[in-house]
Amino acid sequence: MFGYLLGRILATIPVVVLISVLVFLLIHAAPGDPADLLLSDEASPEDIAEARHRWGLDQPIYIQYLRFLANVASGDMGTSFRYADPVIGLIGERLPATIELAIASLLIAVAIGIPLGVWAGAKPNSWADNLGSVVGFFGISMPSFWLGIMLILVVSVQLGWLPSMDRSPYSLPVAVWRSLAGEPDVLLRWARHIVLPAITLGAFFTALIARMTRTEVLENLGRPFVLMAKAKGQSALGVLWRHVLPNSLIPIVTIAGVQIGQLLGGALVTEAVFTWPGMGRLIIDAIFARDFPVIQTAVFVYACIWVSINFLVDVLYLALDPRVTLE
Repeated sequence: MFGYLLGRILATIPVVVLISVLVFLLIHAAPGDPADLLLSDEASPEDIAEARHRWGLDQPIYIQYLRFLANVASGDMGTSFRYADPVIGLIGERLPATIELAIASLLIAVAIGIPLGVWAGAKPNSWADNLGSVVGFFGISMPSFWLGIMLILVVSVQLGWLPSMDRSPYSLPVAVWRSLAGEPDVLLRWARHIVLPAITLGAFFTALIARMTRTEVLENLGRPFVLMAKAKGQSALGVLWRHVLPNSLIPIVTIAGVQIGQLLGGALVTEAVFTWPGMGRLIIDAIFARDFPVIQTAVFVYACIWVSINFLVDVLYLALDPRVTLE
């Protein structure tokens, strides 16, 4: 098993390096000079040249890339052109908010998608199946930015139930800790701020999980082990949740692992709609300012998270299906 894990870790290194090369070349090929964009209109050509030299933009592109790799190896991602702060500090401030939003979206998607998919799959062509189909088509076809705007308009503006913008001043760990310490209103305040962005971000994921679960449940209901369980006198509900669903989880976990990366990418739009102070807004601002160190580091971090999630999904297969072996 150790050899497999080591092999998987080594196999991810070329993927991350290739992603970093592509991102590096694309952002340098885009029009616009960071020195021109970030310096004032009164800056002289000498000031612009000095800024380019200070930021290393006057060096050949391969030298700039090698310097970026050296920074990654040393843990120092450089300094932001726009904020003049260490990039690793900016990422550390914004990444927890994005991860928090992605986890909340994932929990909503799993809590709604799996029961809905099981219900629809257990009763094909019924009103429950039709309801699942409607929810699935709605979630898959609905643009996230439109859904977010509609939720703000109806839930926040018209009804006034939930706040429409910004994050709670308390992170999830702090909110949970203070709630356990006797302040449940802190956790409620955190939940009120994250509900609308999490629903917006997780709508597509919810529909995808529901449709995948329905398909797998329908397929497994006709398997011999289901007939055997029914012959032993188990109830239909027990067969469904104790035998059918566990045997349907591996494809669901696979698609969930892939889609977590999509959640992080989709957070850019959701964070812009709800002014959520996460990585999405940081990347968008960095793109407009041609803040190369921030863009490169943010995409590099996303790539590392994505390959780590896929690695964890492979390991999770062992817990879900003892027939799976790591070879």
